[in-house]
Amino acid sequence: MKNIWPILIVDDEEVMCESMAAWLREDGYRVDTAPNGRAALELARSTDYAIYFVDLKMPGMDGIETMMEIRKIRPDASIIIMTAYATVDTAILAMKEGAQEYIVKPCNPQEISILVARILKVKKLQRENAILRKKLTRHYHYRDVITKNRAMEDILTLAREVSSLRSTVLIRGESGTGKELIARAIHYSGDRASKPFVTVSCAALTETLLESELFGYEKGAFTGAGQQTRGKFELADSGTILLDEIGDISPKLQADLLRVLQERCFYRVGGSEEVRVDSRVIAATNRDLAEAVRQGRFRDDLYYRLNVIEIRIPPLRERREDIPMLAAHFMEKLSHELGREVTGIADDALRVLMDYDWPGNVRELENAIERALVTCRARQLTDADFTWLTRAAGAPRQWSVPGDVPLSELERRAIIATLERTKGNVKEAAASLGVDRSTLYDKLKRYEIPR
Repeated sequence: MKNIWPILIVDDEEVMCESMAAWLREDGYRVDTAPNGRAALELARSTDYAIYFVDLKMPGMDGIETMMEIRKIRPDASIIIMTAYATVDTAILAMKEGAQEYIVKPCNPQEISILVARILKVKKLQRENAILRKKLTRHYHYRDVITKNRAMEDILTLAREVSSLRSTVLIRGESGTGKELIARAIHYSGDRASKPFVTVSCAALTETLLESELFGYEKGAFTGAGQQTRGKFELADSGTILLDEIGDISPKLQADLLRVLQERCFYRVGGSEEVRVDSRVIAATNRDLAEAVRQGRFRDDLYYRLNVIEIRIPPLRERREDIPMLAAHFMEKLSHELGREVTGIADDALRVLMDYDWPGNVRELENAIERALVTCRARQLTDADFTWLTRAAGAPRQWSVPGDVPLSELERRAIIATLERTKGNVKEAAASLGVDRSTLYDKLKRYEIPR
């Protein structure tokens, strides 16, 4: 995966700069060059380079000063100082200020290749370790949200500002846009980061089960209630509770939830003792709750309680500039998990990804990269690995609604057609339909649709 490790060479000698860059490009790396320290800093602000080769003697800002300024922008940067005038003092100074290596010009190309491979091997292990830690703990912060979209950057700024407040946050967005990722970033970047983060899928449970899940129950409250059990609100005390797909809860639970938000207390199912909690509530939905209020399907007082701070996550088709970055991220993460050695994504494959509308958003993109990695036979993903996306993108978009067909029957037909297209893959079908897998399983049971 060499092309995901960009390298920057900073040297005022153009011949030296270009010859070294050409050698590293032959090794398969993406290499940029800069003629001086100022130009290097501009590039470092826009790109997180894996390795910086910096010449010690340059007009204006010298190599040591350039290295120190780069470290302010990229604290984890691996910087190698190059010089034709090697002395013990300059070597000690360079290493003292944070240089990872100190090499003497003229540089031996084979030695440079070995040095780069060694540094990147360590970086790869560090990154894999970080991915595994996040997978185990599911602790995410703002820096883990991959974007260069202006609207998303504004969202992250707002989320950062409210992370330490107790105010309720309503996160809106289509399925697969990353609502839970933003919710976790808010929690783990605020004052409650060391406290529990608890998630409840409101669409996955019936009214009775969801009530028990949220508020807990007393011993003997119903058949099978053998002991007192705390609900998710109690488990999230002093922390954060994420109510996912909040638009799907019943009128009764809407009233119960309103009381929790207003009074910060509730009763367990079958209980008479009031339970008080300090749980910060974040709600997420892919529905238009304002429209649901107008139609009388959602309480207006609950809506206003939830909608203290609203965050709307744009769909992936509205931030296509993020697709290459996200694709590279998923390829790196999934190739490690799947044990596939893939070096990158070809330009023709990126064009396919950029042209597709992604109805399942970021989740569908991740699924597409995983499927391509599983089926690819080359060292690089090409457009041939995304042929099913090409067919989907080229399919006719206009369709006519059959007459005298109930909405439930239209939904049933849409599910069947999607399952046929995905060859029974429920995960992929759910992403295409823009719903959670649990929601799709419920609908499969309701409509008696075989997988």
